[in-house]
Amino acid sequence: MRTHSCFPRFPFPVDLRTLPDGLSPSDRCNVRRQRMEEELHVDLKHTALTAEQIGHADEKNCEQMFGAVPVPVGYAGPLRVTFSSGEKADLHLPLATTEGALVASVNRGCKALSQTGGVTLTSVHHGTSRSIAFRILEGSPGEAPGTGAKSGVQSFIAFLSQKESEWSDIGIATSTHLQLLSHTIESEGNHVFLTIYCDTDEAMGMNMVTIAAQAIGVWVSENYKDVAFITVAGNVDSDKKPSKRTHDQGRGYEGTAEAVLSGEVIETVLKSSLETMLEVAHAKLEIGSNVAGALGKNLHAANIVAALFLATGQDAAHVVEGSLADTTVKQCEGGLRISVRLPALMVGVRGGGTSLPAQQQCLGLLLSPKTSLRPCTQLAQSIAAGVLAGEVSLLAAQASHTLAKAHRELGR
Repeated sequence: MRTHSCFPRFPFPVDLRTLPDGLSPSDRCNVRRQRMEEELHVDLKHTALTAEQIGHADEKNCEQMFGAVPVPVGYAGPLRVTFSSGEKADLHLPLATTEGALVASVNRGCKALSQTGGVTLTSVHHGTSRSIAFRILEGSPGEAPGTGAKSGVQSFIAFLSQKESEWSDIGIATSTHLQLLSHTIESEGNHVFLTIYCDTDEAMGMNMVTIAAQAIGVWVSENYKDVAFITVAGNVDSDKKPSKRTHDQGRGYEGTAEAVLSGEVIETVLKSSLETMLEVAHAKLEIGSNVAGALGKNLHAANIVAALFLATGQDAAHVVEGSLADTTVKQCEGGLRISVRLPALMVGVRGGGTSLPAQQQCLGLLLSPKTSLRPCTQLAQSIAAGVLAGEVSLLAAQASHTLAKAHRELGR
């Protein structure tokens, strides 16, 4: 096949790796950006950063870094909450977003919830997970004629159970910050999946758990000759992917937030009514979600999760798990009881993007009320509170038919 001369088959790459010695992070970014502008004939001047803004991003967070894309950060709050420890605090939410009306909406939710008694928070630490995939080799010893790989699978599962202390020690030894919380074993055909759930201290810890899982996989394959170690990430953990398993069983931190909205606050702050909010909640969260086969029955939880993740340096791809939220609205004495359950908040306060200068400051703002909780627990519960504020406000906007108006006026 002939290749048109205007479109070379293999474009010559821009060299962004061979740089002069002794350059600072900002200088390295500047050199890369200048080379790209010259060779690709593009203008990238608005991606430039100062040395103070870059921090360690060039060394730790982004390969071949040439700049950054600024995301506006808005403030919502204060939001009155009661943490699972019983401690009360006012939260200040930094929301990184380009969606007009989002910050204003969450801010209104904060006002409504604070005026009606605040938000009650709880959480469960399931741990960061990885699922190690193994395949039973054909003709394993002890396999009766005609049984296929079934007996081989059963024998291997028995081995994993018997040797739990040994392979778990192998995983734990890979980091001084890691502890094994629990594990599950599942099989499908001739494949077996060992999923480990780990406490990774103050880090979200996905890399930490992956390293531990790799070590476990290698040890198992070396000590059980009739199995092949296929991959360290077998998708049972559903990392950065939606799944019913994650929705039902949880991953990372499971956060819940609950509040009772009085009829007065619904009318004066949210400009709606108890009856219409209840009707919209039933149609949208129950019926509409069922028609769609939704894994999470919520209004727009991902909006707030994404905004808080971006602002505080979390891994943005884990918004996928964060979106698997269920919001429940019920009438109760004194108003409406509204709650949200977020089964999988993959968050940390160390490592990754949390150490970048701006993200570190936003994380400090969100965690500014010091509590006796672990920082990651406090972070997960705070995010759940912010999500509830967003859910309350959007539900009211839909009930009063003002959603389109708000986006017309603020979402320009």
